[in-house]
This record gives sequence, C-alpha cells and structure tokens, in this order.
Amino acid sequence: MSHKIYTTEAFVCGSFDSKTSDKTYMLFTKDSGMLFASAKSVREEKSKQRYALQDFSLVRVSLLKGKSGWKVGSVEALGNGFMRAYTRHERALIHFLFEQVRKYVHGEEAVTGAYADIEEVFTDTQRFADNWRRSGEIFLLRMLTALGYTAPNALWEILVSEKTLAAALERYVLPMEKEVSLAIAEAGLQSHL
Repeated sequence: MSHKIYTTEAFVCGSFDSKTSDKTYMLFTKDSGMLFASAKSVREEKSKQRYALQDFSLVRVSLLKGKSGWKVGSVEALGNGFMRAYTRHERALIHFLFEQVRKYVHGEEAVTGAYADIEEVFTDTQRFADNWRRSGEIFLLRMLTALGYTAPNALWEILVSEKTLAAALERYVLPMEKEVSLAIAEAGLQSHL
C-alpha cells in the first residue's frame, strides 16, 4: 500500500510532548492551514529533527497522512525568526504573530493572507520592528477579517485589501486606530477565544 507524501513549507507554531520521546507539532502551512503532526523519538539526543523543529522556525517538511493523523517525515530548517531577531521589539513582534495564529487558526483550512504576512515579517523583521505594535495590530485585523471574525468597515477596509502587510502599514493613519482596536476587541469577544 503506497502512502502519499505531502511536502510543504510551514511555520512551527508550537509543540507538545507525548510519550517518552515523541512530540506533536502545530505546523501553519500556506495551503492547508494548521496541521498537527507527530514526530517519533524527536526528543532523543540522536534525533536529527529536533533542532529543525523549534518554535518560530520556518521548515520544509514532508508529512504523511496516517490513520491517527499527520506524521513528520523529513525536515529541513529554513530559519528561525526569533533567533534571527536582534532587538526585543523584533522578538516581541515574532512572538505576537505566532501567538495570534495559535489562538485563531484552527483546522486544515488555508489562510494564505496570514501566511504571506508572517512570511513577509519573517524575511525582513527589522522593517516592521519600529512600529511593531501597529504592525501586529494590522496583521491581526487582516487575519481576523480573512477568518470571518470581523465585518468589513469602510474606515479600515484599505488595510485589509492591500496585498502586503508593508503596504497596509503605509496606509495606516491615526484616525483608524480606535476603529481597528474596537474591531479586534469585538472579534475576540465574538470568537470566544
């Protein structure tokens, strides 16, 4: 019986210990959303995968769909955003983005806009670090809108419709601040998350 291997790039959003030396990983992928994949013996010192599968890492991973879920095959580390961050503002932004993805993205449904925004911040964190709070807020608004947690608003619609997070950040003006904060707070209440 042959099994189909799914190879993709993914962000490691978190992990959970299981059994003696196994782990289950939360992998945020571009085409399949959030996947939970288990890796055997990854906590052992001789494991070749343990350093690639660290939180905040971008990896190229081969996954196999089994009876009980996804299993990690081969892994190639492409970088770790938290380790590459030079300032605490850069680290705070990376941490915030991953925390929000863990909180709001559930299931195997693509959220390509949020993935692209994280990829953009991941490749040039310094660009967003000066306005890290505003960048995080705009990212969250864009993700919540894509997930259907916020209703469109004419005042900040331009932030959501821009193709990149950098372009949305340039379009952000101070009068939007209150409305954006209210939309995010309302989405948090409505989602019960």
